[in-house]
Formats: sequence, structure tokens, C-alpha cells
Amino acid sequence: MKFSLIVAWLQLTHKRTRLLIALAGIAFAIILMFMQLGFSDGLYDSNIRLHTKLKSDIFLISSRSIALNTLKTFSQRHLYQVQSFDGVESISSVYLDFGFWTNPQNYTSRQILIIGINPDEDVLDLPEVQENIDKIKIPDVALFDRNSRPEFGTIATEFDQGIAISTEVNNRQITIGALFELGTSFAANGTLITSDLNFLRIFDNKRQRGLIDIGLIRLKPNVNVKNLVEAMQKELPQDVRVLSKQEFIQLEKDYWKSSTAIGFIFTVGTIMGFMVGAVIVYQILYSDVSEHLAEYATLKAMGYKSSFLFSLVFQEAIILSVLGYIPGFSLCLGLYDMTRNATLLPIYMTFSRAATVVILTILMCAISGAIAIRKVQSADPADIF
Repeated sequence: MKFSLIVAWLQLTHKRTRLLIALAGIAFAIILMFMQLGFSDGLYDSNIRLHTKLKSDIFLISSRSIALNTLKTFSQRHLYQVQSFDGVESISSVYLDFGFWTNPQNYTSRQILIIGINPDEDVLDLPEVQENIDKIKIPDVALFDRNSRPEFGTIATEFDQGIAISTEVNNRQITIGALFELGTSFAANGTLITSDLNFLRIFDNKRQRGLIDIGLIRLKPNVNVKNLVEAMQKELPQDVRVLSKQEFIQLEKDYWKSSTAIGFIFTVGTIMGFMVGAVIVYQILYSDVSEHLAEYATLKAMGYKSSFLFSLVFQEAIILSVLGYIPGFSLCLGLYDMTRNATLLPIYMTFSRAATVVILTILMCAISGAIAIRKVQSADPADIF
């Protein structure tokens, strides 16, 4: 094994320029896979940020709702009905819709996510919201997400400098009372949080009190969530869906994964990266085998079995995968950081993604090696001697 590994290494490094070009190509394929997987995970993670911050064990939504950006309203009476179930500790209503924010610097209009909550209820797991919850009780005051896209204006910078911020949302004058951190998503580039009364004022005739978007149900300790979800779904009307927190999160992920083109595009991008890498590795291995065909035939004449020659090619493939992965991984760390700063999306290197790409890289090179082996089989000692 040691001898075959040395031979495989010497054959690869015999022409170092060609090896470096091959490694650059493999690293490019690895970067492509990393970036596509990073974008994909960033897509899902960004779109469930709000889901994870809502303090609830069970969620009530309209049966027509399939994702956060397409929520339909339902009667608040259905939420009141769940109070009759044993194990329910408290309930809360959430209003959610998209309005038009006017940039106070250049007066351009952009769509922004607006969340309306009851300020007397503990709804969001966001420290800055809890600290400033009394401010949204004031008419026409809202909290602004400091991680919103810069297209909304330099709101966070000016607010931190003590400058009073007022602008129009849906043609209604709004004052920013404080900042919080949530982050952007593919559905929302910015977020406002205000009271349920202010929410209804902002949307004026478009929204009615009592028609809510999300119902939050908090349970008492040691209550079986799954059993209670099933019981509620049987008792409540068919126009509402009852979901556990994990099911609510999964509903959002499934929407972006299967109901939009974005998830498909990222999957295709990953496959393309895999195929590009496989072709590059195959080309370098095929060229190497063709160039050293006489040496392979000589080894056969010396009594080495075909399995030994096959192992040489496979070991070359594994060496290429390892050497190509290292620069690809290193460059992706910088690209992730750059992309995260530019898009404000949660794109980070994770152990599971790093392991996935390692496996894909080894598989990519192994498949290429298996195809290149056919050339080794054509090595005939009779052609040499």
C-alpha cells in the first residue's frame, strides 16, 4: 500500500504545472458546491428567523397559508377556542403584512415586513423588543430592525447618533422608537414591529381587527405537544391549521424548497459543481494514465496484478480530492464572510456542510477514477516488449 501511494504521488507531481492547474479546477468545483449549499441553507435559515423567535409551542394559521410571505387571515375566535383545551397556558395574536416604507433620505419607497403584537403579552424572544415594548404602546411608534437592508436608509446609524427618525409607512407618519436585531430574509429585506393597534392604523381599511395571521399557543409544563395538536385539529374548523413549532418551521422550509424556483436553482448549482469537478478529475487522470501507459504495461509484465494498477489510479483520485479540498475550503471561508456582509443573510460554514462537501469531493474523484481505470485495462505488455 505504501509503495503504491508513493508511485501515485510521484506520477501526479511529475508535471507540477499540470497538477496545479488540475487542483485549481477541483478547488473551483468545490467552491461552487460550497457556495450553492451555503446559499441554500442561508435561504432556509433566514426565512425561519421569525419562526424561531416567536414564543409559542403550538401555532394556529389559516389552512390557506403556505409560507410567512403568503399568510392568509383567519378569525381570532378560533384562537379563543383553544383555551378550552387542558394544558393551554396562554394565547397571543400576531398580525403580519407587508407595507411600503418611504426612505427618509431619498424618499424612495420599498416594501417592508410589519409585525403587530399585543405589547402586554410576551410574544417575541428579542431582548431589544422587550426592553422597549412600552414605546410601541404610543400611537404611530414602531421598532426598526437595525439589520434591515441599507436601501431603507441609514436608520440605525442616525438613531444611534440620537437623531429622531420619522417617515411614512403606507402614507402614514411613523416614528421609530427603538431598534432591534432580527435580520433579512429572501421574503423580507426589512422589518418593523409595532403594537396591534398601530398595525391596524398603518393598514387602515385594508385590515380588520379580529382577523389575525398567526395564533400563538403556549402550553403548561409536561404537556404532550403532538397529542394536543392532533386534538385541536380535530375540534377546530377546517379553515385553520394547527402546527407544532417544528412543523411550522418545516412548512416554511418546504415552501422555499419545493414551491419556488430558488431551491431548485441552488440544487442544480450544486450538481453542476459536482459534474464540473468530476470532468476535471477525469481529464487529469486520463491524461496521466495515457502518458504512463508504457509504465503500467511494464508493471503488468513484472507480475503486478490489475488490482494494484487500479489502486494507483484510485489513490491519485483521493490525493487530488484532498489537495483540491484544502484551498477550496479556505477560500470559501472568506467568500462566506463577504457574502454575509453584502446580503445580511446567515451564511456560515458549518461542520455538517464541510463534511458533506468532503464526501461529495471524494465521491466525485472516485467516480472519475473508476471511469479512468478503463484506460489502465488497455495497457498490454505485448505492445511494449
